[in-house]
Amino acid sequence: MEKINDIFRTFAPEYLDYYAQTIPHEHRKVIQAIIDCRTQSCGIALYYCEHCGEPHIVNCSCGNRHCPTCQHHKSQNWLHKQMNRQLPGHHFMVTFTVPEKLRRFIRSNQRVAYSALFRASSEAMKKLACDDKYMGGDLPGFFGVLHTWGRTLEYHPHIHYVVTGGAFSTLNGAWHPSRIDFYLPVLALSKIFRAKFRDEMKKAGLLHHIPDEVWQIDWIVNSQAVGSSEASIKYLAPYVFTVAISNTRIVKVEDRKVFIRYKKPHS
Repeated sequence: MEKINDIFRTFAPEYLDYYAQTIPHEHRKVIQAIIDCRTQSCGIALYYCEHCGEPHIVNCSCGNRHCPTCQHHKSQNWLHKQMNRQLPGHHFMVTFTVPEKLRRFIRSNQRVAYSALFRASSEAMKKLACDDKYMGGDLPGFFGVLHTWGRTLEYHPHIHYVVTGGAFSTLNGAWHPSRIDFYLPVLALSKIFRAKFRDEMKKAGLLHHIPDEVWQIDWIVNSQAVGSSEASIKYLAPYVFTVAISNTRIVKVEDRKVFIRYKKPHS
């Protein structure tokens, strides 16, 4: 038993019963999809050999983006599509991270919180890109990928953006490039990101669930010049469809315990 599917089939009923009151609905759906993957519950495909006519029945995959069995092909398709869309010129990798004290809240309110993270971070970049001190363009180019775990596989939501080094201005129809080595000031981005996320939580009526100290500490934003976007897109491709605990991470299952491999952060 060294596959996620087998582990879920063996232990999921007990797990779901024990955490019945706290497990998010989306997690239940993922667990069931992985249990059903490549069984008749997901349907079957019938093939006939064109030489001998013998039929072959294949159980279908679940297609869930959290299933380790289903994601390699999707990842490669996504990578190919993004490589064809990349713009010429220099790029940056900009990463928006939330404080540790906010993680529990986000995990319990994933749909609204994830949307707010994207909205707050993207609006922060748009706001500063318009400033003539930096680029003076109202249409910066970027796309972001939500990543929800860290090197040690703890819950750690953050967003990686691949960002073009400049912005288009709809006022004069010109492209306004950034410096090669500098995109936008990360401290200013951090403050705007934090303020806009707070506004989103207030609109959603969830502000009172968040500890007050979250708004008093720095939110970390990192910006790195990466040259062309090719390397960054290849770096992000596995995160789009690959799950945190894939089958290759599983060492063994012994005495009702699952042993996994992970990378320690650099000291």
